[in-house]
Amino acid sequence: MAATLEQIASYLDKKGWKYRKEEDECRIITGVYAESIEQFLIVIQLDEEGEFFEIYAPRVLTGVKDHPHKDAILQTMLCISWETKMLQWEYDPSDGEIRAIIEFPLEDAALTERQFNRCLYSLVQLVDELALPRLKTVMETGSDPGDINEGERLLLQLETESPGLLTMLERAMEARKRRGRVIGSEDMDLDVDIDFDY
Repeated sequence: MAATLEQIASYLDKKGWKYRKEEDECRIITGVYAESIEQFLIVIQLDEEGEFFEIYAPRVLTGVKDHPHKDAILQTMLCISWETKMLQWEYDPSDGEIRAIIEFPLEDAALTERQFNRCLYSLVQLVDELALPRLKTVMETGSDPGDINEGERLLLQLETESPGLLTMLERAMEARKRRGRVIGSEDMDLDVDIDFDY
């Protein structure tokens, strides 16, 4: 029950995407307009007779091979992989090309339209909105600014998983601030010896 190029092409057709099918290479090449990359190419490839799925953006970054901040760039790529789901990075040491990729074995399972769309949109969003601005900063400065939106995403995840929790936390923090103002924390002796005997 392997995936086929025709199946993937039908998913792209439903979205109205333009693409080029390369049967001999068992891949489809498409692209999208993006903010952070001039030509955002996307390659959708099937290997192992359709039992292995890959979707990747080639040449996301070039010129890394002899870049003065190469170590910081590669380290940031690893950090981004750690912080995100699915997205991985590949580095070609022969020319310094950086590739963003999502890949997984299908084996005897079908590639559903929902799975495909999640991979496609995740690749575009994670590379264009999250990774590239961060990596470009590292290329310029040699320093990883971190994920400045990470806190915001954490709050959104908390609200999604535990509705009302953020409101409760906000109230608790306000109550704590009010208690702190009444007591006058600057007058308190905070040098306390606590013994934890269990």
